[in-house]
Amino acid sequence: MVGLGNPGPGYERTRHNVGFLVVDRLAERLGERFGADRRSGADLVQTRLADRRVLLAKPRSYMNTSGRAVGLLSRYFAVPVGDVVVIHDDLDLDVGAIRLKQGGGEGGHNGLRSVSAALSGRDYLRVRVGIGRPPGRKDPAAFVLEPFSAAERKELPITVEEAADAVELLLRTDLETAQNQVHRRP
Repeated sequence: MVGLGNPGPGYERTRHNVGFLVVDRLAERLGERFGADRRSGADLVQTRLADRRVLLAKPRSYMNTSGRAVGLLSRYFAVPVGDVVVIHDDLDLDVGAIRLKQGGGEGGHNGLRSVSAALSGRDYLRVRVGIGRPPGRKDPAAFVLEPFSAAERKELPITVEEAADAVELLLRTDLETAQNQVHRRP
């Protein structure tokens, strides 16, 4: 499980860091703390979730180069591309919407582009967390690096909980079953 985001306190509550927030919540649920993994350049938790051995990771590089850590972890721990789960923000989904999929394009998301290049494929699982489109003609690159609005901040804990639930469901069942349950939610 890899949450995508940018390191450092200046990015903590930005839209682009929703992946970090979800893996942080999963670690909290398990009573785990992240530790630095020198070989990958990620903050890492090795644990069990839904009766499976899992890694929770947050690359310490910026979003656009986060694939390096994902690739290194995948190779070191022998995790096949199809078993890698990437949790990320998605401009094409309404705020708070959660969607699961495997494979597909990157949709202009530089973090996903970096992960796909590092894994030499796109067939990894994705937990897409909606952050909505920027208003008016605002540049999407600037929008994702802004903090959530006051209204969005009120809903953010619920969205993070639901995304963490979706990850656990994905691990306990299979993609189709998880999609059928998660995608029914408004």
